[in-house]
Amino acid sequence: MTDAAAGTSATPPPSPWERERSARTHVAPARAPLSRERVVEAAFTVLDRQGLDGLSMRQVAAELGVAVSALYAHVSSKDDLLELMYTRLFDGFEMPEPDPGRWREQVRDYARTGRQRLLSHRDMARISMAHVPFTAELLPHVEALLAVFRTAGLPDRIAAEAGDLISTYIDGFVLEEGMWQDRAARHGGDGSSLARPDWHEMADEMQNYFASLPAEDFPHLRALAGLMVTDSSDERFDIGLEIILRGLASYLPDSAVGQRPGS
Repeated sequence: MTDAAAGTSATPPPSPWERERSARTHVAPARAPLSRERVVEAAFTVLDRQGLDGLSMRQVAAELGVAVSALYAHVSSKDDLLELMYTRLFDGFEMPEPDPGRWREQVRDYARTGRQRLLSHRDMARISMAHVPFTAELLPHVEALLAVFRTAGLPDRIAAEAGDLISTYIDGFVLEEGMWQDRAARHGGDGSSLARPDWHEMADEMQNYFASLPAEDFPHLRALAGLMVTDSSDERFDIGLEIILRGLASYLPDSAVGQRPGS
């Protein structure tokens, strides 16, 4: 039984005028024009995949499918590109108005946000440590952080150093976390977890080792063996930050030092 007899429509042959048309050529989708934003996004892709040591202008160009020379219409050098990448992390971030009654909480929020900002891409702590943040785009953030310290009542000399102290702490902490992530990747992990891959086993070994030391020679290591090694990076970061904040608070006028420890 034919298709027609079955009540279905058979596909008709092409008409004469259709046969005379030239074959349709495939039109490739238009490529988005190259821009500074696309260059930076491609650089992040390469950075996350290969790390800072593998990031090059050639690799970024390959990611975009363009010649290396095309990049220089948008960035002047690799250092310029790294600075743009670091600055991009602050997009949308704003410090709150300084509140002398909540200055520690404001600095905690700033530090925790800063840590997460650096953790958002591989090796950003290394990039941060290599670039002074006094660019036109980042100066407002520096100004806002200094305002928190000065409004809280810290002496100018201490306020001037406090911002750098906090930033150095964040950079150093995240740098260590990144080293453990890279170690995980080298040993078969995906490196995506912030937890140290073999930390539980290593922590037990270290605690047992400290506890086995001669008490007469290492009384403090023995006493603190169970507290020196923790498996929570968040906890370690917050404790270190609290030590810094309490130290800064000791420079406040006597009337302000008596605030409760967590204020």
